[in-house]
Amino acid sequence: MTRPTLTTSAGAPIADNQNSLSAGPRGPLLMQDYQLIEKLAHQNRERIPERAVHAKGWGAYGTLTVTNPEIAKYTRAKVLQPGATTDLLLRFSTVAGELGAADAERDVRGFAIKFYTPEGNWDLVGNNTPVFFIRDPYKFPDFIHTQKRHPKTNMRSPTAMWDFWSLSPESLHQITTLFSDRGLPTDVRHINGYGSHTFSFINDANERFWVKFHFKTLQGHRHWTNAEAAEVVGRTRESTQEDLFNAIEKGDYPKWLMQVQIMPEEDAGKHWYNPFDLTKVWPHADYPPIDVGVLELNRNPENYFAEVEQAAFAPKNIVPGIGFSPDKMLQARIFSYADAHRYRIGTHYEHLPVNAPKCPVHHYHKDGAMNFFGQVTGAQNAYYEPNSFNGAAQDDRFAEPPLKISGDADRFNHRDGNDDHRQPRALFELFDEGQRQRLFLNLAEAMWGVPQEIIERQLGHFTKVHPDYGAGVRSALETMTREKASETAQQQKMPQGVEAAE
Repeated sequence: MTRPTLTTSAGAPIADNQNSLSAGPRGPLLMQDYQLIEKLAHQNRERIPERAVHAKGWGAYGTLTVTNPEIAKYTRAKVLQPGATTDLLLRFSTVAGELGAADAERDVRGFAIKFYTPEGNWDLVGNNTPVFFIRDPYKFPDFIHTQKRHPKTNMRSPTAMWDFWSLSPESLHQITTLFSDRGLPTDVRHINGYGSHTFSFINDANERFWVKFHFKTLQGHRHWTNAEAAEVVGRTRESTQEDLFNAIEKGDYPKWLMQVQIMPEEDAGKHWYNPFDLTKVWPHADYPPIDVGVLELNRNPENYFAEVEQAAFAPKNIVPGIGFSPDKMLQARIFSYADAHRYRIGTHYEHLPVNAPKCPVHHYHKDGAMNFFGQVTGAQNAYYEPNSFNGAAQDDRFAEPPLKISGDADRFNHRDGNDDHRQPRALFELFDEGQRQRLFLNLAEAMWGVPQEIIERQLGHFTKVHPDYGAGVRSALETMTREKASETAQQQKMPQGVEAAE
């Protein structure tokens, strides 16, 4: 079989790719060896900045097939019409860990989907939890700082995490989820996905509905204990990548049931909870989930860097029939995600193949680094808008109805009128005794070594959720204290030299 000829990036054939050009066998190298310089220069630029959050990720391609005809009465989005099958890319991730972190860590898992629809790309950028730690984006940079490394020690700081959480009781719902069994999944085939935020559906009659997106795993749920995960990390740091890649390669395609919760627009002020609060769920008794269709992953990427590391998901990417809501966290993410991609990948990140829409694109964005596509305005002389040269123009057929929720602009205290204990209490009361004991132990292990003042503050929050919650975590902490004291005493009694010999 004839092999292709190696070339430079400019297409010229290369005669020798093993030996540098030099002035004799022992002489210095020559600047004339342009391909040596090119290779070294490319290597210096092989990395791009990793994501500030969700850095460690795993991805695959698949499809969404819509099976429920009832969904059409809520949205005009073509991707969600009965019988529609849409190609997609799904990227899973951890949140706090860096690019080289171990997969089997207790953390929230990102669940980001890019649907390549005939009306443009729809990015649904969520997590495996239906809620989050905070409800106001003003707090987001500070929260993420607590999940990253201490500026002096360069280590993760449980004190910083628990100090922030204990001063932010809106985090209780997410904390209870994170330190339950589902906070440490064995892999991403066995997790649910959620859009988390409240979005809009808009139908053919231009009516707005509020909507929550759910993806329920059809593989069931599987989780590690902390001890089991420690053993996995000792064997491999790539356990999730191995599981997802190998399952798809052998044809064991993972599937999720897509569901939505639908709230009539006028219901937004009818409940004790704010339906646009990211720390709250909509009770299923109020708004039962409605089946939409099945999401299947069935193809691995050919190149991880090009198709997963450079994949760029942004909540700003919606399509006709799907819109936003007054959710403050969503409003901030509409800006911040796209801005992160412009920084990491470049001004024209959405023209990279993995991010490019599969439908015609027309816009007036101009020039900038790596503009390899020229002008896409639809007419040569139309490089501004409005124009008289048949360039791309707006189409008011796609206008959304106005939001019926408004108020005076101010900095409203996000804790006023919010009950941050009710839903964590309902979640805690769903746990059986075994789940509760594992929750207590997981929390005690995570809080070990944190200053007592911060621990007491956090225990106070747990007790407000449920007396058994606070008492259980306190008991687990006390047991851990006794055990560690006993271990210390045993080590002190050990004859000198025995420990070293062992």
